[in-house]
Amino acid sequence: MLRVLILGGTGDAAELAAKVANIPGIEAISSLAGRTREPSTPVGNFRIGGFGGVEGLAIYLHQMQIDVLIDATHPFANQISFHAANAAREVGIPRLMMIRPAWEQEEGDIWIEVENIINAAAALENEAQRVFLTIGRQEISAFSHLQEIWFLMRMIDPPNADVVIPPGLVLCDCGPFSLADEREILSHYQIDTIVSKNSGGNATYPKIIAAREMGIKVVMVKRPLVPAGEQVADVESAVKWLLDKLGNNAAKCREI
Repeated sequence: MLRVLILGGTGDAAELAAKVANIPGIEAISSLAGRTREPSTPVGNFRIGGFGGVEGLAIYLHQMQIDVLIDATHPFANQISFHAANAAREVGIPRLMMIRPAWEQEEGDIWIEVENIINAAAALENEAQRVFLTIGRQEISAFSHLQEIWFLMRMIDPPNADVVIPPGLVLCDCGPFSLADEREILSHYQIDTIVSKNSGGNATYPKIIAAREMGIKVVMVKRPLVPAGEQVADVESAVKWLLDKLGNNAAKCREI
């Protein structure tokens, strides 16, 4: 039996867990960070909550006798990715990162690429009036000083009561979003600028298409660095990697 820990929270991670559940010889546990109040639970065994840093994750991997670790977290959740790399190295197990390709600028896109959220806020000063802020709830306070700009802030859960947010409207919703709906939002709220993380994938890409069609600027936050290691771009490749590990594991068992 090959025991797998999937660090999840993304649609790709949920799809991987569902596929792995049908493979004999593999037992998977999905781990969710618990940042959303009512997370969609994946197929099979799962846990919710943090590990307590590298040391806590290493202890969990050892106690649960995990054979391989798959990091299928959000492209911007790089802290857990570095923790995963160090913990997997410490206990001596293989690790794979499943990282969806980033969006690439196309003809007609009006992108202002920035390194981080602080730079995204700076890019709006004196350049925007009505902003569609689509970065989630964790970092919206970075825009709270921009009192001359109106924000439509879309997130899965509302911000905590003690968080200072910029002026505007909070819209609680989660993807996938349709192109028609994104066009309607941009038009109805008279949006002139979108702030987005370059998350990749299809679930939230329609807003980028709608912005291209309507000539709306996009302040695009680049992805942070991730640790070195094996990477795949999709679920099918991750399943193949796991099957290879399963075959290797079975061969070792025969040798013993």
